[in-house]
Formats: sequence, C-alpha cells, structure tokens
Amino acid sequence: MEGFSRPTGGARTIDVTLLPGADALLLAHARELPQRDDLCGAFCGALALVAAGVRGREGREIDQDDVALAAGSLVSSEPQPEILPAGEHGRRDYRLDLPRIDDGARSGTTAQGVVAAIGSVSDGAAEAIPLAGPWTVGTLAGAFALVAALERPAALLANLHTRYLWGSHASLGELLGHLLEGADDGPPPDWEVGHFVCVVGRATGPAGALYALADTYRALGADGVHMQPAARLAAALERREDPAGGVIAVVLREDAEHVRAGARELGLREALWDNGTPAAERAA
Repeated sequence: MEGFSRPTGGARTIDVTLLPGADALLLAHARELPQRDDLCGAFCGALALVAAGVRGREGREIDQDDVALAAGSLVSSEPQPEILPAGEHGRRDYRLDLPRIDDGARSGTTAQGVVAAIGSVSDGAAEAIPLAGPWTVGTLAGAFALVAALERPAALLANLHTRYLWGSHASLGELLGHLLEGADDGPPPDWEVGHFVCVVGRATGPAGALYALADTYRALGADGVHMQPAARLAAALERREDPAGGVIAVVLREDAEHVRAGARELGLREALWDNGTPAAERAA
C-alpha cells in the first residue's frame, strides 16, 4: 500500500473505542448532512442532543435549526460558496428565521451559544461543559478516555481550525503508517476555516492514535467521517495563530460533575473562548 512499509516481526494490534452513544449520533449525522450554511456548531450540538435521547416538542427529533435559534447563531446575509470544501455548494433551506449578519467572515455560532443552547433545548437534561485547554496529545487523550468511560451517552464537540488537520481523504496506507510507525506524512488540509466537528471515536496503535471525526459535509472523508492524528487534532484545538478553540463535552446531567472533576484532574480549564463569531445581540 502506498505510504506504508510492511512491518517486520509479529502481529501488532489496533484498538478502537467509540464514545457512548456514538452509534445514535452517527445515524443522526447521516440523516442531517449537510450542515446549513454557517451552522456547523448548531449541527454538532443537535447531533449531541439526539445521541443523548433528547426530543423536541411532540417528540420531534432535534435539528440544527433548533440549536441555532437557541444559540443565537448568525447566518451570513449572502451565500459564501467560495469558503466551502471542494464539491460542496452550500445549503440555505433554513426551517426557522435565524439572525443575519452582513459580514460573512463573522457568521457562525459562539462557544457560549452552543453551551447555552444545549441546556435550554434539553430543558436541563443535558449539560455542555466548555474545556478551553491547554490542548496537547495527553490532555486530548485524557478527555476522550474520561468521556468514553461513561455508561450514558456523551459527545465531544471540537471547535477547531482546519488548517492544522490532515486532509480528510488520507489513504489506508497513510492511516496505518501513523498508527503502526508514527508517520505524519498525510495529505494537506482540505480547507482553512474555524469549524465545529464531533469527535466520535479513537483508534490506537503501537506508534500513534487517530481520532474519528463526524464532520458536517459529505465531501469530507467518507460521507462526512474522517480520521485525524492526535497531534494534528490537538494543534487544531489549541489554534495558537487563530481565534481560540476548545472542546465542549455534552453529557447528561447525572454525569456532569464527574466529568468536570475529571477535567480538572487533567489540568483542563472549564472556560468559554472567543472563536471570532459575535453573539447575536452584539452583532445587531
């Protein structure tokens, strides 16, 4: 396989872990794709709520518009197809009347908005815990393990910058080369934007780890799911040269204090960050 040299010696194993509720999240992900324009944060928030078993009025499944309205998401007044991943044309069939902003570079959803929306849309059944970092390979692994050990559904929403990631169409040889040999020669990033994705799983090998991301466009990865090396994902969260990022852990209320305590032990700060999008009231 291109990009992978055959190992010598005995067999080596790769361990795969999915977050609790990942199966339900991925089913909802397949139904909801793609995100509507500027709603990546709301899209991911909706998936987390569906995975947690939260339903809307009259039992209707929560969607990205529900979360966007509660979060104060700002939609660009005009389409911006030039900023989308190759092969995507945008989607503006909004179900609800959402606030608009003329400066498309500032459209989207704040971390604060996502956190508030999770609590309000779920009527307090779910809590969103914003973890501002510091993000390293170690703290990322610790946060994933903390949530993966829960028995009830949970989700990790990553607010990152895509410039630090591998491209989403890494070959099998490149993926195995990272897991088995620690190689970091993957494809260049598909695009360069601030973005939200869902972390749904992890594959760990003798020399590296890859995180599975449920992204918001079918053109990214295999129907919106792709793998990223741990160091790349940690750098994309730390976003040292860009507006700040972080991870929002979405858990049921019963697990919130356990996750908060575990995050403190890992040295992670529970705090909100400014990802460059203004709150709706400030943009008006």
